[in-house]
Formats: sequence, C-alpha cells, structure tokens
Amino acid sequence: MISDNDIVKLILGFKIKHLRLKKGISYQALSAQTGLSVSYLNDIEKGKKYPKPDKINALASAFEIDYDDLISTKADKKLLPVIELLNSGFFKYFPSEEFGFNIEKIIDVFSNAPDRISAFISTILKMVRSYQIEKEHFYRVALRSYQDMHDNYFEDIEESAREFIEENNLSTPSNSYTLKEALKSLFHITINDERLAKDPFLKQVRSYYSKESKTLYLNSNLSEEQIRFMIAKELGYQKMVLNERSFETNLNKEASFEKLLNNFKASYFASALLLPSHEFVKDIQSFALATKWSPELIGNLLTKYHVTPETLLQRLTNVLPKYFGVDNLFFIRLDARGGMIDYQITKELHLSGLHNPYQNQLSEHLCHRWVSISSIKNLQGNDKSFLVDAQISEYWQTDKAYFVISIAQQSRFDNKNGSSVSIGLSMNEKLKGAFNFIKDSDLKKKVVHTTCETCAISDCEHRVAPPVYLEKREMEKAMEMELKKL
Repeated sequence: MISDNDIVKLILGFKIKHLRLKKGISYQALSAQTGLSVSYLNDIEKGKKYPKPDKINALASAFEIDYDDLISTKADKKLLPVIELLNSGFFKYFPSEEFGFNIEKIIDVFSNAPDRISAFISTILKMVRSYQIEKEHFYRVALRSYQDMHDNYFEDIEESAREFIEENNLSTPSNSYTLKEALKSLFHITINDERLAKDPFLKQVRSYYSKESKTLYLNSNLSEEQIRFMIAKELGYQKMVLNERSFETNLNKEASFEKLLNNFKASYFASALLLPSHEFVKDIQSFALATKWSPELIGNLLTKYHVTPETLLQRLTNVLPKYFGVDNLFFIRLDARGGMIDYQITKELHLSGLHNPYQNQLSEHLCHRWVSISSIKNLQGNDKSFLVDAQISEYWQTDKAYFVISIAQQSRFDNKNGSSVSIGLSMNEKLKGAFNFIKDSDLKKKVVHTTCETCAISDCEHRVAPPVYLEKREMEKAMEMELKKL
C-alpha cells in the first residue's frame, strides 16, 4: 500500500514520462535541457522523487507547458483515466506486494501504451459505475483470488494457532470459558455480553471491540458456537498483532483491503484454533471411509467440535486441498429473502477455477433445484436447529457436476428467513478416490442450472421466473433467419 504523497509523485512521474515519450526526447536530451541528471529524471518518472519548484519549472519549460499544468492532476483525455485510477484510492489501499507486482511496473506499462491502456481503464471505470460496484466489492473479489492463489491454506496462520494451543494447553473443543480466560489473562481484554442486545440501535450487531477500554462486546443472542468463534477470532487479532483491523463483526464501507485481509486472517486463525488440523484431518479421513452418505457424517463433526456450520465447511476448504488433493471446489453462503422466492449469495469462494453457482448481480432468480435452496425450504416448520442435506448437482447441457453438501439453519436475528452454507466438490477422479461414499448409488442427483432467467429446462416444477434471456435470444435468432431470406 502507498501513501497520498506517493500517489502525487506517481502522477507527476507518469505525466513527465508521457510528455517525454510523446515529444521523442531522450533522457540525455532532457538532462541537457534541464540540468537534471539522467538518474534523477529516471527516479522522478518512477515516482521515487518529487522535484523542487525550480526543477519542476525547468521541466515545464522543456515540455513547453505551464508550471501549474505539469503539477496539477489535470490531463488530456488519453491520460485522464489513468490519473483517475491513481487518485481513486485503489493503489492506496490495495496491497500490491501481496499479489507479486509493484506500482513502478504498472506505471511503466501505462506510459508506454497510454491510448490503449487508458481506453481499457476508462471502460472498466464506466462498467464499475454502471453496475454500482463499490471498492469493497472489488476488495472481496481480490481476497477470494488471493485465497485461490494459495489453495486457501496458510501455513503461517496454522502454525500460529498450533503454537497458541500448545502454549495454553487448550483441549479440543475449547469451551468459551477457557477462551475468555485466555483473552483476559494474556491480552487483558474483558467481555461484555449484555450491552449490545439491550440497545435498540445495536441489537443487530454481533460483536464490537473497543480498543480504548479493551472490551469485547458480544451480542447475547449469539449461539454458544458463535460466541466461541468470536472470542477465537479476537484471540487471532491479538496473537498475530493485526493492528489494521475492523472493530465490528462486519466491515463497513470505509474498510481497506488490509482490514479485509486481516479480518480473513483472524477468522482463519479462529477456525484453526477450534478445529486443529492434526485432529480434524484424522476425522475427515474416517469420514472418507464411509461407503454410504449420511447427514450424520456432518452432524457428528458439528457435535464434536461445537462450531457453526459455516466454520465447519470453511475449514473443509482449508484441509481438503492440502491433505486430500481435493482442490476443485466452491463454498457459498446463501440467504433467503422475500418469502422463499428470492435468494442471494452473500459469501463465496472458488478454488481452481470459476464454478457454478456464483453470485449474480443482475437481480436474477437463483435455481431452486440447488440443494443450497431446498435445504432452507425443508428446514421451515422443522424444530431442528440445522438441517444437513447433499446431492450431486449436474449442470444442464454441460459436463460440470458437483457433490454438494449443504447445511441450512434458522437465523437467530431474523426468524422469518433462513440461510444455508454449502461446499461443492467437483465430481472428478480425485474426489472419487478420496471419498468412498461418492460411489453410493443412492446419492440424490439433480439436473440444475444457474438462474431461472437463463434456464431452458422445460417443465421445471421449481421455476419462479420465466426464461426471459433465452426467449430474447430465440427471438434474435428468428430475426436473423428472416433477414437471411431477404
């Protein structure tokens, strides 16, 4: 991440390099005209140095432009999109070093092909505005890409959790009292589990950490499993000294990428603390030996570790690629909205490719053949706290098929609508070799699609919206056929 001062240097350097290349002036010629050394000019263009006013004036004279025009953020139409991108805060908050590139190289590319690069950036910025994509959406996509790059397994965080368990003699599962005591004795943080639920403005807030009073506020409406996770997450923040952080459960719109990344790291630590890899992997190995699928295979793990369904399935996305070679998978969290008609994916992760299903920003209706949705429907009117279901989802007219495990649960904050978390494992030879029950002939199978609007499955009993996009496509094809007859 770079500072506002760095951005100013980069913009000036970008403009100077563009002007030099546009006028065909070499470093040596510009050095002779301005009295500035070649190495100094090179540092200016790379955004490493910001020249004093007399040197800027010499550069402006060499390029035959006004002093103010050179130092301002104004530019011609070809450069403006790049300058807008630099000023947007993207490079300020995005940790480019995490993704293995540096700003200098990017500026170099921008400078060498300003017409095409500017047109491309302008297109992206217009699309972002048209689809109302905000920076936090981009950050979340970038974080998912970062997880995919590492197969969602981070040995440094795993080691940190292992050290913490050993140093504090924690058992599995660690109860909330033990975790509270660790938070208090090691980091002098107390817990208040009364304040949030009593405040009408804060009763929907799950947790908040006050740095000033060193108090972790927890909502008393949380389940025991959620409380354990929140405390374990705070232990992660403290143990790994993640100072750039969000203090609320949900990151607000002012969050930076670093805050989002640290939130992920603290959550990962919590999962590794509550489901230690050395023991959890052994349980999955036993799980894999089963020749018949049963919801109890998942239910037993939830019971043993006392974690939320989301924590359990997220932990599977860590260990399956690392220890079982099952890396072609997706995870989604799905919320019911609008009377069991409208559903929305509120969290997702794709490893080793872009899988179906995926988050749709076009207000289309997700396929009700998904087990992620049917599990929520089946939970309605049921007195169970959660419901586990699974099916093989075969995507219509494609070779894509997934074994999907879904866990539906009622919301403790909204009893009208439920939610589900699901993990989908690509039906390939690795999966069949890793889990015996995949060969179970009694496994439920369904042909599915992505959304009703794009689906051509005829007589679908689950359809909640007409296939308008396909109908439009068919109309266009018919029009083309008629035009060819003319």
